[in-house]
Amino acid sequence: MEQDKYTEISFFDTYSEEKHYYDAFFPETNKMIIDFFESKCNVIPGALIADVGCGSGTFTNILNERGYHSVGVDLSQGMLRSGRHQFPDIQFIAGDAECLPFASDSLDSVLLSAMLHHLPDSVHCANEVYRVLKKGGTFFAFDPNRINPAMYIYRDPTSPFYSSIGVTKNERPVIPREIAKIFREARFCVSTDFLPGLKYRYIASSAVRWLLPTYNFIDGVIFRPRFLRWFRPFVLTSGTKI
Repeated sequence: MEQDKYTEISFFDTYSEEKHYYDAFFPETNKMIIDFFESKCNVIPGALIADVGCGSGTFTNILNERGYHSVGVDLSQGMLRSGRHQFPDIQFIAGDAECLPFASDSLDSVLLSAMLHHLPDSVHCANEVYRVLKKGGTFFAFDPNRINPAMYIYRDPTSPFYSSIGVTKNERPVIPREIAKIFREARFCVSTDFLPGLKYRYIASSAVRWLLPTYNFIDGVIFRPRFLRWFRPFVLTSGTKI
């Protein structure tokens, strides 16, 4: 099954026009995600990092502020325009995760910004990430975890309570072991972790938006114990090119 790229581009182009500065998470949550990226990827200041699926450039900018040479990559020209408007000193380029616009062995690290769950099959993406990374280079991906009850109930198309509001038809939460297997088969040394406590400040559905404070509280408490880590809402997949 292939990604419907037209749907992705159309959705996010429209999205960028309607919510120019939209960001799903609170700023402290965005910074926490990059903290985990740094801890997993062992990057040093000046490293060349591609933020793939960068949207309007929130994570690209944080990386830039921390001393990395970050480049934002996205399919949507609308989101890229938003990024360039907000962060004029950062390079943003149009590109596809399945055909990255970089030379082989040219990048120190790749951040896959909540975009693997937009790909029905991540094999081409994994192979492209391997191609563009230098030997010893690293990647980091974070995506909604299908094993998490809330992510499954609200965002998986097989759920009887699935909501398609605010997502494209390509999206669905990922199964951690399947993502890890794909990147291992692409010749990465892979690790998987799980992250609770990512606080949302906005979701598209006004019918359930009022539940966000409750969701944020529950997520920050219930899934903290290590024995429940597999059920945390976000899966972190990282690896090194060997």
